[in-house]
Amino acid sequence: MWETQLLRPGTLASVRAPCSTSNLGPGFDCAGLALGLRLEVRARIVADARASCLILSVGEERDWPTGPENLLLAGVRRGLEASGAPKETAFVIEVSSDIPTRRGLGSSGAAIVAGLVLGASAGPREVSREELLELALALEGHPDNVTAALFGGCVLSLPVAGQRTRVVRQPLHESLCHIVAWPNATLETSFARTLLPPAVAFADAVENPRRLALLLEGLRTGDRDLLELGGEDRLHVRHRLPHIPGGARALAAAREAGAWLATISGSGSALYAISDEVHQLHVVLAMQRELERASPPASAHCVRPADGVSLRFLR
Repeated sequence: MWETQLLRPGTLASVRAPCSTSNLGPGFDCAGLALGLRLEVRARIVADARASCLILSVGEERDWPTGPENLLLAGVRRGLEASGAPKETAFVIEVSSDIPTRRGLGSSGAAIVAGLVLGASAGPREVSREELLELALALEGHPDNVTAALFGGCVLSLPVAGQRTRVVRQPLHESLCHIVAWPNATLETSFARTLLPPAVAFADAVENPRRLALLLEGLRTGDRDLLELGGEDRLHVRHRLPHIPGGARALAAAREAGAWLATISGSGSALYAISDEVHQLHVVLAMQRELERASPPASAHCVRPADGVSLRFLR
């Protein structure tokens, strides 16, 4: 949870939102997992609205847009409106981020959620996480990354027409090691969506929920067989994988190195894997090696499941 006191002029606020992997194989547009790479926003309310600006500090990405398309600022505006903050409220904002953009690791979801929480902290009306989720969905369009960024851990989400979005927390066995890797090449979510067919075979539609059921039990128990079987997907991976340089070889190398599950993270170009502690470094090195060959420089990291967005007042 975050501090509930009102952010006042002159007070420095820090909002930290995690990255997230989504789909986890068969959990398309449903499953999300918050992980330990983070975006941090430090902001202060200023008296002169003309002074509002966005200052990008050293981090993974420095090329964020500063216009209306900036999702962090869009989130701030929605949060201000929801909390009843004065319309003239303005911030000086500094952003640092470990999350690579356009890689399927929830950078947009983290930005939206961080902006919403910051904006909501400036008004007299307390805004719940459930309300923030609906606002985030209106900006993001799909639930998995923003739900993970808000609630933390592994979550399943289902938007319901005319009702609030249903969120279910999925237990994770503490022995599981989580790995993310990405090439230099990016893959826009909007383009990745166009790669998907308008209809799928009935057999594939039946197979995916079967796999998802095994995946969820494997995540809960840490059972290798369930994770190996449950991580397979029939809906999106095969359509997107050819557009990730070195992706197929990296997933194969991850499995050969001991990964129990290896798949695309979100829409790509990042990849996600699960292993045990004994094999995690081997998996990291194998994935980075193959991605580096195809699209250097590549990155690969062991990461831990993360808590959801946090807000602190520093001074």
